[in-house]
Amino acid sequence: MNLLLAVLAAARVVTLQQAVDSARANQPQLRQARAGSQAAAARAQQAFAPMLPQVSARAGFQHSAGTVTVRSASCSTDPTAPCPTGVASGNTWSDSLTASLLLFDFFSTPNRWEAAKAQADAQAATERATELSVDFTVRSAYFDARADKALVQVAADTLANQQKHLQQTEGFVKAGTHPEIDLAQARTDTANARVALINSQNTYETAKVTLNSAMGILGTTDYDVADEAMPAVQNEDADTQPLYDEAVKDRPEFASIEALVHADELTVRSLQGQYWPSISGSAGVAQSGTSLSDLGWNATVGVVATWQIFQGGSTRAQVAEAEANVGSEVAQLDLLKQTLRSDVDSARLAVRGAKESISAAQEALTNAKVRLTLAEQRYQVGVGSAIELGDAQVAVTQAAAQLVQADDTLSKARAQLLRALGRR
Repeated sequence: MNLLLAVLAAARVVTLQQAVDSARANQPQLRQARAGSQAAAARAQQAFAPMLPQVSARAGFQHSAGTVTVRSASCSTDPTAPCPTGVASGNTWSDSLTASLLLFDFFSTPNRWEAAKAQADAQAATERATELSVDFTVRSAYFDARADKALVQVAADTLANQQKHLQQTEGFVKAGTHPEIDLAQARTDTANARVALINSQNTYETAKVTLNSAMGILGTTDYDVADEAMPAVQNEDADTQPLYDEAVKDRPEFASIEALVHADELTVRSLQGQYWPSISGSAGVAQSGTSLSDLGWNATVGVVATWQIFQGGSTRAQVAEAEANVGSEVAQLDLLKQTLRSDVDSARLAVRGAKESISAAQEALTNAKVRLTLAEQRYQVGVGSAIELGDAQVAVTQAAAQLVQADDTLSKARAQLLRALGRR
């Protein structure tokens, strides 16, 4: 973040790649997704731990003190006879070392570990999907800001042209070749152009606020975006089916759901293993005594079989839940295929339509400029009206804005296609 802020302060220009790099480094959504992947990997390690030897050590000290009654023979035979008492106290030292190892549990623990690894894989794929989403968001915000910057220039050009018309009209009215109403119209058009410029400048600043949020930074908007269009996407003119096949192969959402399906299938096997006993071995050494220099010791070795014969149907219910989760995730996978087909087709068609729109918008702008030139010439020789001149200027402004919007649509459509295909 500090690097990007330094770039903003120095160059005052942000490129598309800088915006994307900033989002990848600073966007909170991505940091959260990365933390989720780390947590999932840690849970997989936790699931593996029960298959390793479990070793524990214990050391203790105990001091006891109290009174004891010493019963003599007469005390025992004569309840009324006094029984002498004394104080008994002592220290006890002890220590032990115990090791245990799971020998076999009908693959319940190994399957639980494999399920945790599959869940970690699913989370890693989700992280990649988040990266694609963040890339698309920042690119979309960038191209919106770029389009708004271009519209500022359109508004500035319009204002400059209206000011030129105003000066010409003032001269014509002063010379008596045009009526006063033309001057009023020119002043109105110039004021409207000035308002449009102010509004477009404010819209551009607002777009940069949105871009800052997409880049994951808290900073000034005292910079400009570079005039960069989205480069063509490889095979963007291909038919839907090959693009869809690529998306199914590369989109991380597919990998995530498939990993979750595998994880829940392993969870089912792990839970089914709990129907049977688990066998573990143990060994230990212990010492105890009243003096550290004179401790007695003993060693133990054993094998234990534990069988949860009945738990109120808990295990059976857990198996049923895991099986239902598998069915739910398979349905999600089918839904994702349908959604993805629509996403790929929509993005492909948006690219094609935007290309055609750019060509038409360029032609419209060329014709509008010719019309404006003719209207200016007609107005200068007194055969054209102020209304005709104003309409021609509006047509140029609208055509220029339409071209900007078509170019913005193409860039965002290509960004959308990249995301749909699972490319970065």
